[in-house]
Amino acid sequence: MINVVILISGSGSNLQAIIDQVQSNALAINISLVVSKTHDAYGLERAANAKIKNVVLDHNDFATRDEFDQRLADIIDLHEPDLVVLAGFMRILTKEFVDQYKN
Repeated sequence: MINVVILISGSGSNLQAIIDQVQSNALAINISLVVSKTHDAYGLERAANAKIKNVVLDHNDFATRDEFDQRLADIIDLHEPDLVVLAGFMRILTKEFVDQYKN
């Protein structure tokens, strides 16, 4: 099974579509973590309702984009994903971050 980490920013409608596909057995993945960049993202509630581990990494807590991206990568890597999905994640990521998960 493919292990997936999903990044969100808001309502989580894309996340919910993925969750629905997993729950109907139409998509054979394991969502090991949902990460939001905002505390008030409704997608966090959607993840909790589906019993998916979720965390907030507030971009405002970091002085630079590089610092945020490095901490985000550290969190993602703890879950050893096969795939990182940006499901409505509204933040520009550094080239270094993107290259780390390129394939």
